[in-house]
Formats: sequence, C-alpha cells, structure tokens
Amino acid sequence: MKLFRFIITAVLAACSLALAAQESKREFRGAWLNTVYQTQYKRHSTEQNKAYLVRQLDSLKAMGINAVIFQVRSQADAFYDSRYEPWSRYLTDGGKAPVPFWDPLEFMVEEAHRRGMELHAWLNPYRVTTSAKQTVPKGHIALRHPERFVRYDGKLYFDPGRPENREYIGKIVDDIVARYDIDGIHFDDYFYPSPVKGKSFADDASYRKYGNGMARNDWRRHNVDLLIEDLHRRISAAKPWVRFGVSPFGIWRNKTSDPRGSETSGLQNYDALYADVLLWEEKGWVDYLLPQLYWELGHKSASYLTLVDWWNKNAGQKRHIYVGQDVKRTIDKSELCNKVSLTRRACNIRGNCWWPGYELTRNTGGVADSLAVQYQHYPALVPQYPWIFDGKPHAVEDLKLGQKRVISWSAPKPRGKAADVVRYAIYRFDNLDDIDIERHDALVDIVGTNEFTAPQPGCYVVTAIDRVNNESEPSAPVVIRR
Repeated sequence: MKLFRFIITAVLAACSLALAAQESKREFRGAWLNTVYQTQYKRHSTEQNKAYLVRQLDSLKAMGINAVIFQVRSQADAFYDSRYEPWSRYLTDGGKAPVPFWDPLEFMVEEAHRRGMELHAWLNPYRVTTSAKQTVPKGHIALRHPERFVRYDGKLYFDPGRPENREYIGKIVDDIVARYDIDGIHFDDYFYPSPVKGKSFADDASYRKYGNGMARNDWRRHNVDLLIEDLHRRISAAKPWVRFGVSPFGIWRNKTSDPRGSETSGLQNYDALYADVLLWEEKGWVDYLLPQLYWELGHKSASYLTLVDWWNKNAGQKRHIYVGQDVKRTIDKSELCNKVSLTRRACNIRGNCWWPGYELTRNTGGVADSLAVQYQHYPALVPQYPWIFDGKPHAVEDLKLGQKRVISWSAPKPRGKAADVVRYAIYRFDNLDDIDIERHDALVDIVGTNEFTAPQPGCYVVTAIDRVNNESEPSAPVVIRR
C-alpha cells in the first residue's frame, strides 16, 4: 500500500512523456464501439456503413488499439444475422434485414482480423427497451412471452429470476460463438437495472417460485451468478479460446458496506446491480474484468486514484483485469498522462479500454494523436491467457523478400484449436546481432495476413500468434539493405 501511494505521488508530481510512455510488448488496448443510440447506420447505405466502419478500424489501428469491442446486441436485438432476435432498430426499421444485405458482425470480424486486431462481440443480457416510448417489432420474444419480462421505470427487461430467460440468453451466446470467428464475448455493466428512487423491480412472482428461501437480494445475485457460470461453461465447451469478459460498474462495494470494499461512496455493483464480479473472477467464470473507472483522479465519492489501487489489489490474480477509461472526461480534466501511467504501474492491471471509441476516432482533444505519438507509439500484443492454453505455435516458415520491400511467408503447421495461428508479429532490427523479440520497441506491426510491406531497410523477423496470444519463436531473418 505504501509503495503504491508513493508511486501515485511520484506520477502526479512529475508526469512526463518519458514516464507515461513506458510501453510494454503486451498490453490490452481496447476501444468500445457502441451501436445503441447511433443513428448514422440507419441513415446510410450498406456500402456507406462498411466504409465508415473501415475508417473506424483504420483510425483505431493507427493509434495502437489492438482489440475492438463491438456492440451487437443492445436491446434484445441484433447487429448481426441472428437466428433468434430481430435486426437492431439502430440499423433498420421494423426488425427487417438490411438491403442490400450485410452482416455487420461478420464484416467487423473479417476487417479487424485483417488488421491484426481482436474483435469481441458485446452483448447486453437483460435490457429490451431504453425508454417507455419504445416498442418491440412484431414477433419479438417480449410479445410472445410477456410473462417473462418486467417493466421498470417504463423500460422493459428480461426477468433474471426465470430459468427460461437464462436458457434463452445462453442460446443467443451459443449461436454467436458457433457462427462467428470472434475473439471474445463481452458483457457491460447492465445486469439488474440501476435503482430508481420510489420504484421496485417487479419480480415477486419469480421470487415466490424460485427463491428457495433465500433473501431477495441474495437470490438476485444468485440469478446473475448462474447466468455468468452457465455462459462460461457454454463458451468453453464450444470454443475454449473465445474469452468471456465483463465490464462492471467501477465500484464493487463501498467500505462502509463491506471491509473488503473501497474508500468510495457511490453505487455498488454487489448491492444495486446484483453483480458479484469478484466471485466470478475467483471462480474462473470470466477471463477478464474491465471495470469502468470513468471518474477523475480526485473525485469526491469515487476517486480514480482510489479505485485503481483497489482493483489492482483485489482482482487480477486469477484472471486478467483492464481499466475502462472515459475519453472525454479524461481529456477535459487533462488526465491522460496520469491515468495511463497509473494503470501501467499497477502490477495486476494489464491494459486499458476507451469509451467511447468514436471519441478516439474523432480525435477529441487530440487524444488519438497523443496515443499514437506518446503512449502507444509501438504496437502491442494482447496479453496471453495461460489458463486456456500455454503452449507455443509453430514458427513461421519460408520468409521471402519480394518487390517493393514486400515480405511474405508460409503459415506454420497447425496445432489445432486454441493453438491455431491467427495473426503475425513483425519485428525490425538494425543488425542481425540485435535480434531480440522481447524488445517492445522492435515490434513494428501486427497483421492478419501472410505478407507485410517493410517501411524501411533493416533486419526483419516474423512470429506467429495463436488464438490466445501465445507467440512462436522468431522466423529466420530477412535483410533489406535499401
């Protein structure tokens, strides 16, 4: 604790370029791309939407982002060709398929992978509408089975206490995992809805039927636990390399409620949203936690300083932990340097994710320039997941130099499942004697294809990266003299 506080003091006292730019070869650098409330997709044609998403990916790649979290189910609807739910109201009208047809999730997976980036499919489990005025399209499950839903503060939600709803959400996840080559399934912080003063969540009927003598709050947490455990089991059984991550609200519990809690006084995951995220990490039901620490450094009720310290001490020992950052608040408070530095110095925190990704691509307050030049100047590999698979893929073979500095190679022999090679890391060195792939400043690109155009002369080697980011031994070098 004293050491961490000392580090915080040092960072805040002298946050310089050299301090904040302490990059490493492995770091989760994510960006959320939400589709809820995004009206541009419905206004634009299929080709315009594809071009727009390509620009988003190109921009994110240029500033060092290596993982895109793309929202595909925001309101029990689909930004993909779902077998169970209608097309999203933010893409088409009336739940109809887009014309000309395209599948945004399939498109984003292909385009992200082509750029050497991960693509995580982001789902909201329980939310159906975001306002009392919204309706659901003809044939929606909420119309077919109204008894399985609860209206709260005018909005419609799945009742988490009904086993048939957990089974239904499980089928949604099964379908996505089976049909799309995604790298992860991602949930945000919406479990039971945030409490509204004077309103009660009307789950009396399901509580009477399934409560089994538990206190109401314990039963609600148990319902969410059952969903998380079941989804982890389903994903692991189908494709064990697909990671399951959750991005909870940034406060687990306040210390006034629990000695394990943080020195904060805000909304509590455990008590208000019924999400015991520490239990999920301890049980191994998630592969990463990504708490949303959107507050400023010295916020009165929920300081970023306090919460980075707390999450660093209380999570990340068994599974990965990354920090969710709010772009605009960070830029408005001139806290980019401090926040990046603090997360990099916390031993159990393995990266950051930026909300919303559109603020990055708009370069709000010069944030994209800062990331590209100062904080993410060199590419980074996503951290490994040794509890899934801790071997190495075979090395790249037959490295060749063609015209115009184009380097190509043959894919290594497959090992199967999590060990399948899905991307390649490109390293450059001045001389043959300098080859050391542990040097983060030698990594020049991560690609999803079998060729790369070298930007300058030098000695180049290529490594193979498998589905959970294990890295092979380097290839034989190729030397470009001019």
